[in-house]
Amino acid sequence: METIRETVKQDKKIGRFTAVIEVFGASAKLGLTSFGGPIAHLGYFHNEYIRRRKWMDERSYAELVALCQFLPGPASSQVGIGAGIVRAGWLGGLAAWLGFTLPSILALVAFAFLIKSYDIGFMGWIHGLKIVAVAVVAHAVLGMGQKLAPDRDRAMIAVMAASIMLFWQTAYSQIIIIAAAGLIGLWLYRKKAAEAAPVLNITISRSFAVTCLVLFFMLLIALPLLRQASDLEWLAMFDSFYRTGSLVFGGGHVVLPLLEHEIVSAGWVSKEDFLTGYGAAQAVPGPLFTFASYLGTVAGGLSGAIIATTAIFLPAYLLVAGALPFWNVLRNNPKIQGMLIGINAAVVGILLAALYDPLWTTAIMEPGDFALAAILFVMLAIWKLPSWLIVVTGSAGGIMLGLL
Repeated sequence: METIRETVKQDKKIGRFTAVIEVFGASAKLGLTSFGGPIAHLGYFHNEYIRRRKWMDERSYAELVALCQFLPGPASSQVGIGAGIVRAGWLGGLAAWLGFTLPSILALVAFAFLIKSYDIGFMGWIHGLKIVAVAVVAHAVLGMGQKLAPDRDRAMIAVMAASIMLFWQTAYSQIIIIAAAGLIGLWLYRKKAAEAAPVLNITISRSFAVTCLVLFFMLLIALPLLRQASDLEWLAMFDSFYRTGSLVFGGGHVVLPLLEHEIVSAGWVSKEDFLTGYGAAQAVPGPLFTFASYLGTVAGGLSGAIIATTAIFLPAYLLVAGALPFWNVLRNNPKIQGMLIGINAAVVGILLAALYDPLWTTAIMEPGDFALAAILFVMLAIWKLPSWLIVVTGSAGGIMLGLL
């Protein structure tokens, strides 16, 4: 009897290991091919995880996407982590994150070493990458504004958030703006009936979820205190990237203003190198948050890349694993929904402020720069061409502008 029990346990272990390997293989495939940003990533996930592999049903996938839109952090990465957890437990979530992000990490780390090793700052294509970033963020502002701030009240929240962000740039500006927008949304939409949501089937335990949430908040509180009590640069870097990953609502391009304040203001990366890397990040597949891998490499080499990448993505994993078992209750709460409406509108304003400073003020210096940005924007927003083609065109345009 004991032998039979041991055999059953061994078979279960083999089954879990096989599932983790399956998750890693599927996510690595997507990490190599998923161009186009967070919205496109969700389409790739749906095709691979739901249609082909049937890891969950359509309803469950839709609810997982809704949850990850609600949480701070990189939404597409969080959806992948959630799918991995549902398929193969907590290890499956790690495997899904690693497979999806690793190709982008390697590409941006290699680019950062190129920037550090060779004097390429004079090349026109570097300036072209900065103009690419202007076009990409302008497109993101337009798309998010149409979806998240379509009426008078939400548009006003977005404009107020942008104005405050431009005139009051401190370490806590974005946090305070988001909190205030949540309270405004709660007041404006307090009488709006909550939309009924279907039940999402979650397999991880609530005790595991609580452990993840406790760890998330402990790190968020303890890291700044440890940073003040120590002069360790790696600890300061871990704190900056962890806080960024913990407090950025909307994911994707919204990470730009907070990272710029944390990293450039600390003197770890110059503004020119920062914007160059942001432009390069548009050319690689996978999540935009791997921009942190580039910044970490420029600031501290390979060890810096590991610290920055781990720190900025760790909150995403802890929040998804911690929130999944409780999402069914929160999803149907009208107060939570009202706060989310206000927060989403503020996110549009924060991104609008970043479009002006540091992007526009640094990249658009002459009429030719504006013309190239306009062309790239039309290619992206109207012609809907792939991101890699926008990057190639922007780099070539930057070289041509340098020759004029």
